Amino acid sequence: MSHLLVQLSDLHITAPGVLAYGWVDTAAHLRRAIDAVVHLPQLPVAITITGDLTDNGRPEEYAHLRELLSPIDCPVYLLPGNHDERRGLREAFADHSWMKADDRDDFIQYAVDLGGLRLLATDTVVSGVPHGALCERRLRRIAEQLDEAPNTPTVLALHHPPFRTLIEHMDQIGLLEGAPALARIVARHPQVQRVICGHVHRSVQVQWARTTALTAPSTAHQVHLDLDARAPLAFVMEPPGFLVHAWTEDGTVVTHLVAIGQFDRFDDCE
Repeated sequence: MSHLLVQLSDLHITAPGVLAYGWVDTAAHLRRAIDAVVHLPQLPVAITITGDLTDNGRPEEYAHLRELLSPIDCPVYLLPGNHDERRGLREAFADHSWMKADDRDDFIQYAVDLGGLRLLATDTVVSGVPHGALCERRLRRIAEQLDEAPNTPTVLALHHPPFRTLIEHMDQIGLLEGAPALARIVARHPQVQRVICGHVHRSVQVQWARTTALTAPSTAHQVHLDLDARAPLAFVMEPPGFLVHAWTEDGTVVTHLVAIGQFDRFDDCE
């Protein structure tokens, strides 16, 4: 029997009635994403959302996000991205125990046992800038969390990918500080089955630090795929999607990319 962790990312929710960038109805896209998740043949144990929950980190955006997530019955574990604001996120989801801190501006970093799989969430946000970083304190906490359960298959979640995607304008605002140190920590902890990220608005996979690291697509708009280092940033309305990380009792983790939308189905394929 397999169990599912669904990964959504880069929702960019705005205030009701406001279009992101003046043309993307991100709320409508998220509704379709949630509908796709709740109609999976096997329901997830949990959902993690790897950053850029809102477009501007405003209270009305977090209130809108909370309303949009309300149809979900399983636990939802949130991470901030560079478009988010920690204090507003904590205030909107103050009843989530893993979000609590004495200082509401402190890093959002926690560990969750999902029953045979451990989710470690790590805050890579640098306030006021688009790139990410992991300082010594955050890196030390990751190492401590991994030392706590060396035999439990683990997924490490963060917003900014610690690897190059070869999309130059996204790599320039990736995890610019702490990636080599994180790689050393992950490489010496073989229980890390996946390093899952957002930020790139595309599905990208790579072997990194003796494990598999990958990014999830956005539930709304995607970054245009152009590997020319001189290419400008552009968004495209490719089919949105999400990732399903399935694990079995023997600790094997398998990841599926799911496209969001209505598609024809053929049951009699013999």
